Amino acid sequence: MPSNPPLIQESPCTDPSGQLDLLLVNAPLRDYRVHPRVNDYTLPVLGMAYIATYAATRGYRVGVLDAEAAGLPVDETIAVINQARPRWAGFNLLAPTYELTATIAAALNPGIRIMAGGHHAKAMPQRILTDPRMARCDALILGEAETRVVELLADHRSRADLPAVMWLDPVLHRPVTGGQPGTGHHLAPDINALPFVDRGYLAQDPYLADDGRFEANMVGARGCPYDCSFCGAAVSANPDVTIRVRDPLNIIDEMQQLRDRHAVRAFRFVDDLFLGAGRIIDRMTHAFEQAGIGRWAVWDATGRINVLDRRHEDQLDQLAACGLREVALGIESGSERVLSYIDKRITPDMVLSVVERLTRRGIGVKGYFILGFPGESRAELRQTVDLVHRLWEVTEHSDYGTFRASVFQFRPYPGTPEWGRLMADGRYTAEQLLDYAPVDLGADDAALRGRDEFNFSSGIQFGEATESEIHQHLAELAREQHARRRTTGSR
Repeated sequence: MPSNPPLIQESPCTDPSGQLDLLLVNAPLRDYRVHPRVNDYTLPVLGMAYIATYAATRGYRVGVLDAEAAGLPVDETIAVINQARPRWAGFNLLAPTYELTATIAAALNPGIRIMAGGHHAKAMPQRILTDPRMARCDALILGEAETRVVELLADHRSRADLPAVMWLDPVLHRPVTGGQPGTGHHLAPDINALPFVDRGYLAQDPYLADDGRFEANMVGARGCPYDCSFCGAAVSANPDVTIRVRDPLNIIDEMQQLRDRHAVRAFRFVDDLFLGAGRIIDRMTHAFEQAGIGRWAVWDATGRINVLDRRHEDQLDQLAACGLREVALGIESGSERVLSYIDKRITPDMVLSVVERLTRRGIGVKGYFILGFPGESRAELRQTVDLVHRLWEVTEHSDYGTFRASVFQFRPYPGTPEWGRLMADGRYTAEQLLDYAPVDLGADDAALRGRDEFNFSSGIQFGEATESEIHQHLAELAREQHARRRTTGSR
């Protein structure tokens, strides 16, 4: 059997002989045969790496094909999978990339079995299983998949025994769901018992950052207790998810292992809860302080503005002393009405206070914003743009932490509270809302390069501002942020 194409990531500990039991595939965000790639970095597929690592510890040979990281066109992605000839191909289904993923799945050799999961699988399982392009999907896995994937790879185990695993009944032609008494533990694996991610499965992690440090991405918790209306992680959209936080010592062990094996000195925690609850912050900072993390490492994390707003000054000092370098904050809007509508539980004044308090301590802030929410007026959109400028001004002449903005166009995701509102309104069909198309802000402009891959649009005007107005604001903000990064040298 020929060796697997070099684009497939495998653990160096894996025996390269024999057939792949599973090839996990991250589809490209665009078909790069049609839309030339302009970005050379994307976040690593940690979820797939967790699955691959766990399956490998159970004796299976697994590979990961990150077609997005490689910038592969759809036809090349298909060719790589078919050349590898795995027993199973596994796909992560996301709403904006579902059409490309379904195209890939339909073109695979008949001998390759298909499993799939991801947020889109949970949100629209019946639609997926009745899609003719997904006719060979033997298992649609809803929720966290590590242990159920391993059970599926053991051919003697029946999918009917596994909870929240779905398939299309060949006789009745309708979706059915497996599950037997006593199997519920598969839905919430013990995250402290899972093996640390084998970085051999990741194409770009650890990576050498511009500041000369090797950086790695990590997950400190699973689940989110908040209900932001536009977010796929909203608690109301995930009633099956048990919120769990890793033990701080477990996290520190992984950080030290990455330091010793890969010379990693910078970490990015990408989960929703790392700085999203006061009790968790207290536990983490105490453990980091005891372990002296701040003496050898810096780290970034997502945070909640309302939680950080309640932190005392000495608690923020402690975060800085523990190595906190940057906090990513979902600010979303500068309008109090819109913030209330999307259930952010924050105000613009709270945002300004938190950013000022963090940056004064040398902690950078990255703010995420969304333009074009349903029902948003032009004046409310302008409030968001104005808030971005005010936040830049907070640190414009400061030698301390900097603020950077990342701005996107609203697009609805199935399964979210906002999707439910839009469907209940009766003005839109699922087909209309799912008709995602890439947003072209101007790939030839160096300031906009790398923004387009992450922007999609349903082509629907949800608020008062038109799409062209929104795109103009996106481009202007991106250009100014690019200019500020060049001036300040911020990341």
